[in-house]
Amino acid sequence: MTASSPRSSTRLRRRNAPAPRHFAVVGAGMAGVACARTLVQAGHEVTVFEQSDRPGGRMATLDSPFGGFDAGAQYFTVRDARFERALQTVPGLCRPWSANTVRVLDAAGRVAAAALPPRESHWVASPGMESLVGTWAAPLQQAGRLHTRTRVVGIERDRLHPLAWQLATEGADGGRHVHAGFDAVLLAQPAAQARELLETSDIASAVNAPLGGVDVAPCWTLMLAFPQAVRPGLTTLGPQWNAARSTHHRIAWLARESSKPGRSQLERWTVQASPAWSQEHLEDDPQRVQAKLRKAFSEVTGIRAEPAHSEVRRWRHAQTRTPLGRSHLWDAASGLGACGDWCLGHRVEDAFVSGLELALAVA
Repeated sequence: MTASSPRSSTRLRRRNAPAPRHFAVVGAGMAGVACARTLVQAGHEVTVFEQSDRPGGRMATLDSPFGGFDAGAQYFTVRDARFERALQTVPGLCRPWSANTVRVLDAAGRVAAAALPPRESHWVASPGMESLVGTWAAPLQQAGRLHTRTRVVGIERDRLHPLAWQLATEGADGGRHVHAGFDAVLLAQPAAQARELLETSDIASAVNAPLGGVDVAPCWTLMLAFPQAVRPGLTTLGPQWNAARSTHHRIAWLARESSKPGRSQLERWTVQASPAWSQEHLEDDPQRVQAKLRKAFSEVTGIRAEPAHSEVRRWRHAQTRTPLGRSHLWDAASGLGACGDWCLGHRVEDAFVSGLELALAVA
């Protein structure tokens, strides 16, 4: 048998590889960007649509005059070898966070802190959590393949090419556009939003029904800054721990943002309300929510000082309670798919794996 040359082997691989296709990815959070970059690496053309002004999704970092706040995901874990290899493409961007996490017990008006046993490492991106997704999305943005401030309002068959798809979009200025010529549309959105988009577009596919079984809880997030803590002899306010899981009926999680590596040292806290309380107060006035969460924050931490900065953010789709139970949805017959952390759970890593595996399924 005659051995083939490297050049002939390359020609053989190219002949066997599927023809490049054009994919639309709706959503530029971790799942959407992981999906898009994998498809680009496989030689396909990808266009990503994101309604916010920058990529990141729930890995959002909100700026303030006193430093950033990780308003959504607070940290991530690294369990999947593929996620670990992907992180190696951005050396130095992510660092372990010694959170010193405790469980705050609230009973009979008394608050005590009990240290949680050490578990796997908590990782954060610097200077904010959204830096990881933003870095991975940068090549898409530079190539003009990431459309921010662009909301997809409808999906329909391409009028010129009936086997392809076209998307109707609305910009932040209210302007409407049509983007056509997509071989497949991949929804990297919260399950409820993906289902609503398909239904309002009058699309029936194998993707629709499973989306209805996913349950995701909302979350109100409070962000506080105390710059008065930076003075001689005082570096922090309140407790000596940097993160806590709380049993307070209003609060589920607290984190001292300034304890994370690569962050401003000005004292800042992010407080995430419990799923039940967030659901009960989902439509409340933000100022009322802020007042109630600030009171609960003082009860848990003992910090009574007036913050120099205080704001709240509502996440309608935050923590997955009932996941899909598989990594993604893909209907080859229609050319429609969906991915997100809600497929597997609520971790950042779940979102990455979901987006990656959807891309591998369609590529």
